[in-house]
Amino acid sequence: MISPLQDQTVLVVGRGGGIARAIAIAARDSGARVVAAGRDQQTLSAAYAGEPDITTDLVDLNDEASIDAMADRLGDLDHVVSTASARARGRLTDLDRDAIRLSMDTKVIGPLMLAKHVGPRIRKSGSFTLFSGVAATKIAVGTLAVAITNGAADVLARSLALEMAPIRVNAISPGVIDTGAWDALGEEGKAHYFADISARNPARRIGTVDDIANAGLFVMTSPFLTGTTLHIDGGEPLT
Repeated sequence: MISPLQDQTVLVVGRGGGIARAIAIAARDSGARVVAAGRDQQTLSAAYAGEPDITTDLVDLNDEASIDAMADRLGDLDHVVSTASARARGRLTDLDRDAIRLSMDTKVIGPLMLAKHVGPRIRKSGSFTLFSGVAATKIAVGTLAVAITNGAADVLARSLALEMAPIRVNAISPGVIDTGAWDALGEEGKAHYFADISARNPARRIGTVDDIANAGLFVMTSPFLTGTTLHIDGGEPLT
């Protein structure tokens, strides 16, 4: 049986771990040639050392010239996935203007510039996937800047679906995923937070990077799916 991404080229923008790595490995295992790109190519190269059919490249989504240069190096592509983010958490009175700007630059303006420069190199049967997040639909105190960034990413996906047609453009909106991002809470704090989320969401568990990687494969290989935000969040907005 031929793998769904056999002999296709997939660009995954993000770090060398977590969701980005899970998507890169899943795409490779489905037959794709994968380019993993990010701001620290040396770290990426070490993260993917020994992984066949995965190469690395350098890109800074906050630098349009960097995006343009990578597009020239890569040539034609089939699928692009941007997982990069920079969160600006905190209540209204504590929000930092520069942190908010960085959040929007990384998750909205950066992918927009990525679409501008890499989009013309995506084959017409291909796709462009960006990331939103559950904060856009589950409004909570302390996540104001995260929510508006994710909401903007949702709108960007729908807008690009029209601008880039017939290339398909979608967003993935993860819920709480165990990527290591919550390790800063400490072992006890993380366990308590995960237990609380698991007890309240309808799926009764925390998401995994494989949950998101499977969604990424679905988005890339579904030829009639475009302009959609796929919510992989365990039903958290219902709580």
